[in-house]
Amino acid sequence: MLNIRLARVLALLGVVSVTGPLTSQTALPSLPVLPAFPLQSSVDSSTKDHLEIQREAVPGRPFSVVGPRGAVLGQQDGSLEVWLFPRKILSNLRISASMENYSVPIDVNEHAAGIEVRPEATIITFAHANFTVREIIVAPKHAPEGSGAFIFYQIEAVRPMTLTFSFTPNMQLMWPAESDYRPSAEWVGTGKTGGFYILHLNFPDHAAAIAMPTAEPGILEPYQERAETYPTQFILHYDPARDAHTLFPLLMTVSNTKDSSTTESLDQQLLTLARSSQHIYEDNQAYYQNLLHTSMSIETPDAQLNEAFSWAKVSIDQLRVETTPDRKEEALTAGFLGSGDSVRPGFGWFFGRDALWTLFALNSDGSFETTRREVEFLLHRQSPEGKIFHEWSQTANLVDWKSLPYEYASADATALLPMAMNDYLRISGDKAFIAAHWDSLLRAWQFECSHDADGDGIYDNSQGTAWVESWIPAMPKQEIYLAALDEQASAAFANLSRATGHNEQASQAEARAARIRQQIEKEYFLSQAKFYAFSWNGPQGTDETATIFPSVAWWDGDYKLDHTEGMFSRWASEEFSTDWGTRLASDKASLYDPISYHQGSVWPLFTGWVSVAEYRAGHTLSGYAHLMQNADLTWSQDLGNVTELLSGKFFAPLGRSTAHQLWSSAMVISPVVRGMFGLEWDVPSNVLSVTPRLPADWPSAIVHNVPFGAATLDLKFTRRGSELLVEAVNAPSGMHLATHVTDARVERNVLHIPLSAVEIAMAHELPVFGAATGQLKVLDQQSTAHTLTLSLSGIGGVTYNLLLRENFAKLNVHAEGATLGTAESGLRTISVHFPPATSYTTKTVTFSW
Repeated sequence: MLNIRLARVLALLGVVSVTGPLTSQTALPSLPVLPAFPLQSSVDSSTKDHLEIQREAVPGRPFSVVGPRGAVLGQQDGSLEVWLFPRKILSNLRISASMENYSVPIDVNEHAAGIEVRPEATIITFAHANFTVREIIVAPKHAPEGSGAFIFYQIEAVRPMTLTFSFTPNMQLMWPAESDYRPSAEWVGTGKTGGFYILHLNFPDHAAAIAMPTAEPGILEPYQERAETYPTQFILHYDPARDAHTLFPLLMTVSNTKDSSTTESLDQQLLTLARSSQHIYEDNQAYYQNLLHTSMSIETPDAQLNEAFSWAKVSIDQLRVETTPDRKEEALTAGFLGSGDSVRPGFGWFFGRDALWTLFALNSDGSFETTRREVEFLLHRQSPEGKIFHEWSQTANLVDWKSLPYEYASADATALLPMAMNDYLRISGDKAFIAAHWDSLLRAWQFECSHDADGDGIYDNSQGTAWVESWIPAMPKQEIYLAALDEQASAAFANLSRATGHNEQASQAEARAARIRQQIEKEYFLSQAKFYAFSWNGPQGTDETATIFPSVAWWDGDYKLDHTEGMFSRWASEEFSTDWGTRLASDKASLYDPISYHQGSVWPLFTGWVSVAEYRAGHTLSGYAHLMQNADLTWSQDLGNVTELLSGKFFAPLGRSTAHQLWSSAMVISPVVRGMFGLEWDVPSNVLSVTPRLPADWPSAIVHNVPFGAATLDLKFTRRGSELLVEAVNAPSGMHLATHVTDARVERNVLHIPLSAVEIAMAHELPVFGAATGQLKVLDQQSTAHTLTLSLSGIGGVTYNLLLRENFAKLNVHAEGATLGTAESGLRTISVHFPPATSYTTKTVTFSW
């Protein structure tokens, strides 16, 4: 007992003074290993509920496993860090092996062979001639108190071996809270074998415990040695005759009170976690199966798009994190990436505008509870004047957060609030929720209306940044991005007001939206360039930099800019469009920098904005290309997730790009639902509008679990001759179908949509990593009764292939500027050859019949 007291006193001083394992006054029970249980998905692979990515492990690429209370972030070689929010518990976890009668030491991480990503877990497989080790990483949706992530190790070997698990104990609080010094690790022996480490801080009310059943401690430096930092280690002796059907869990728990930080309490927490870990895993599996089964899904001829859509739902759901330390709220974090030597795991805290842009995807998916929680989380932190916050750290309650410049650093979240809430109302029909939060909505609206520093009637950057946080040569006064949001927010607030009986505010908001539309055309349109300016700066005039930000005007489906054709062609061209997404700024702009955060990199968020705008403005081929670029990014970096930003020059993410990014995944869902399938809701009026722009090579498609108020329905899309039939299956009573397609008709909840005589289909595929842009770009598409004309851009000397569908019999199609091939399954191949040139060149192709 004296030794234990001495060890704890010295541990508080940062010194471990032991020469062997410690034992408590009363023997603690041994932590159990687990009998192996089935880890494969319990859902048959032929069903839509099965979701899995299997790839060869690429050591330099990241992975993330995130849950409400913790995360495991690392590289695909298995090196990783573990967070039990809001603390980083350990980092630099690596494994080495020594085998019986085999003198060569083995770095296990160097043998990372495969990675398997599922919604409920990520599995990294290390393969050597003598052994296979599977690292099964879980961040439970329903974790016990003090927990949030754990790892199973499943081992197979030819002969006995010893595995050494080395790591750095951290116990660091997430940015910006200050952390204590490096914790000391005290080894506590349990039973006859094994034990666990306690990570002590300088205060008795904070500690963590880390255990691996049956493992022994590694280096335990005695007090007599000079001060030096050693890795903390578990030494695991594996015998295939004894342990072949065993799982070895790496268990972690953290405590934040004096009573729960005692040795006995931490041991009990570890025991509870060990005994329930199989149940926790199976619960996690069941949770995600239910999510995939009950929420919207798509069934199309493109299996990869179907999976990308489902992964986007899972990726967003995994970023729902509980607030600390009270656990009373749960909200969306912006994204995660390993923190390295810092305490910033990507953007692993709460962002207002990131969440609000994502709510459009969640609304269309029917995730109404998540939307309500998020809105209430934001309103709980609304400023007294009505502004919606930009940023809220997981440790904001541990610092003087309001004294730091982050909470209300941006202006756009305030405008996005009524837009997202109006979208929720249109899809859910939930007027009661809007009415319950009317006072907060009104304050946000009044803030937006009263902050116009230049007096032109548009909410501007005087209350924080709109989009860019840096700009050359100077920060803008009013961006078209924020001006377009202000118009849509005004229209949204008008609808919210009328729905809740506030007719006077509704009329005022409608009038304001109309004034803003006129003002945007007056201030921003550049008639000579046929483009809209990036910003309007009062007496300093406009910043004429060509950007993608005007595309935001098409977001809600009710607003659009008046002068567009030249702009859409430029967005579709190589000037803006790479083969992996759209750049923020033109590559011809003087400030263009392809590896900058704001002056030329590619964000999937921007690609999503442009895709939705293109679909709604009739540029469907370019809209499809951009949609599929986002969807295909699901497999390019952090598997199952879409990254934050990539280079504008080469296909590669930026080094600090948050690989598991919230709104990037949202921009897979929104362009599919609102662009390709063209869904628009008006549940209060019992109308579901469907204006589909499906790829020409799709004979049919189904959208399952389309939300409509409290009900759901399926939409079946089937080509039949010169028509596309859209059938509402199990539609709620009283619901009516509508569409924006001219000459369409409705018969008994079936839309009959006339098809063009000729349609074009494009393939999709991301380039190899490191490639520059070289794929075909569709700058424009124009149709008449007997012609289809495409304006194309391609690399000189290259031949590109397309597909042509004829929806009418005996058309006798001719092509000018392209070569028609033979027909197969109703589709004809088209070859378009570009004459020799050193770069991209344009060509017009006309089909007539």
